[in-house]
Amino acid sequence: MTKLLAVSTSILALCATQGVWAQETKQETKQETKQDSKQSIEQMSRDSSQWVMPAKDYANTRYSTLKQINTSNANRLAPVWSFSTGVLRGHEGAPLVIGDVMYVHTPFPNIVYALDLNNDGKILWKYEPKQDANVIPVMCCDTVNRGLAFSDGKIFLYQADTTLVALDAKSGKQVWSAKNGDPAKGETGTAAPLVIKDKVFVGNSGGEFGVRGAITAYDVNSGKQIWRAYSTGPDKDMLVDPEKTTMLGKPIGKDSSLKTWEGDQWKIGGGAVWGWFSYDPQVNLIYYGTSNPSTWNPKQRPGDNKWSTSIFARDADTGEAKWVYQLTPHDQWDYDAVNESILADQDMGGKTVKTLVHFDRNGFGYTLDRTNGELLVAEKFDPSVNWATKVEMDKSSPNYGRPEGVKQYSTEANGEDANTKGVCPAALGSKDQQPAAWSPETKLFYVPTNHVCMDYEPFRVAYTPGQPYVGATLSMYPPEGQANMGNFIAWDATKGKIVWSNPERFSVWSGALATAGDLVFYGTLEGYLKAVDAKTGKELYKYKTPSGIIGNVMTYQHKGRQYVAVLSGIGGWAGIGLAAGLADPHAGLGAVGGYAALSNYTSLGGSLTVFAVEQE
Repeated sequence: MTKLLAVSTSILALCATQGVWAQETKQETKQETKQDSKQSIEQMSRDSSQWVMPAKDYANTRYSTLKQINTSNANRLAPVWSFSTGVLRGHEGAPLVIGDVMYVHTPFPNIVYALDLNNDGKILWKYEPKQDANVIPVMCCDTVNRGLAFSDGKIFLYQADTTLVALDAKSGKQVWSAKNGDPAKGETGTAAPLVIKDKVFVGNSGGEFGVRGAITAYDVNSGKQIWRAYSTGPDKDMLVDPEKTTMLGKPIGKDSSLKTWEGDQWKIGGGAVWGWFSYDPQVNLIYYGTSNPSTWNPKQRPGDNKWSTSIFARDADTGEAKWVYQLTPHDQWDYDAVNESILADQDMGGKTVKTLVHFDRNGFGYTLDRTNGELLVAEKFDPSVNWATKVEMDKSSPNYGRPEGVKQYSTEANGEDANTKGVCPAALGSKDQQPAAWSPETKLFYVPTNHVCMDYEPFRVAYTPGQPYVGATLSMYPPEGQANMGNFIAWDATKGKIVWSNPERFSVWSGALATAGDLVFYGTLEGYLKAVDAKTGKELYKYKTPSGIIGNVMTYQHKGRQYVAVLSGIGGWAGIGLAAGLADPHAGLGAVGGYAALSNYTSLGGSLTVFAVEQE
């Protein structure tokens, strides 16, 4: 009981060159910078002068064709303007740029600003929702928000209290709102929405409170719910067809989820949908991942716990699942699968394949055929990963597609209340939600990673709606004999190999940006924006912003000049100790102790910093 009270308190606190310019300008002005009735959001995303989606495009590449800023002049980058959001806590996500307006979001209370790029960033309008502050204690981890969506003249915001709102992009006035969950039961909203044709998609957060995960599609114009697909439960609730929905080429069969949970545990089994969405218009499939199963104590939920820690591919119109793949069956370590899936056409042994690349919390980088879910590559993208030796790739094996676990690092092998030590990666994974980028020029993926291990001690916990449903105490630290807690890597997804790796003092919790200028950008928890050579990883520029960076770097072009922008504001899971003022090393599900040294390098903040090459 002492442990339960301690962890409950902990989680409640936690959850509390001028020629190039001219050439690019000529190219970009061929495309509209405003959406008209004939122009889809997909068409707008091809205009690199704008940033109209959370991940730049439907494929989640976070790649821009802009190249005014490049390897020859990156050392002349400098901040040219900044904007204070007026909010502390963790600033995840990135601004949108639509035409001459930038839209900036904040953590709770989820303020949205429209800034005039033609007038020194003048505030055109400000939207500040009125939300019950009681939602803060049930937000895990930190009061973050991962960004906005845009379509048809509307800005879409998914608030902490699970309210999805549509705002008039010109005035900021609310057009409609829809309630997607109940914070009293532990359901919250932290994800960035995604608009596909006439629907806007959102998921839910709250796996640490025993919620039942789901993705929901709403009508863009009215806010009416079109369909909802749960991660667990009966087939009809999950919108799966037992004979048509497949995993690794085979039908999943009737009651595929129900058979892998004990009793009604699936009703409070997690599988939340709080990460990133991607979409392939050619096959009309939306892709996303599901979170950890509840509770964190694996002894209390025997079975594979389908379909938590899984990747789904669904028909964007109907929600029906085409295929699903569970990455960490019977997850014992909080290895959510919510990380982004990047869609890239790649040469796989002389054949061009429509691939999906996913860097999972469990430390394996997966390459799949996104049309049918076939597993092509599964290799460790951090050398410290030890909880499993490999993923079985032999199609004739009954364990095909499953990780081969190591008993020493099983958190249930020695029974409840046994402290399993030295598990790598830690619960926050070899990569959490901080998104990677892909360059079609280098054919490489650029991945911000965590290089962190943990001790994990599960204990018995009871479910109460709206209360923490964790059942584990954690400690986090770097791998034995190593000082760095993060690496920024370049990854060849056709071979499953690291091409180059840059060590960082702390986890790299910022999203990456790749550009046609042969550059990759990312931020650090100390607050540095860095630009590196995409081919070699050589650092070409760095600048320390006002606070630690957990935001995602983006770029746009305005009046012929390319800019790079990033939100800074320490927080998120890694920075929760600073963000929420926590001191107990076990608080923040072990992150407070693991990242205690952060306070020596940065402090709270909330700002946007915009960079450009200094003009000669």
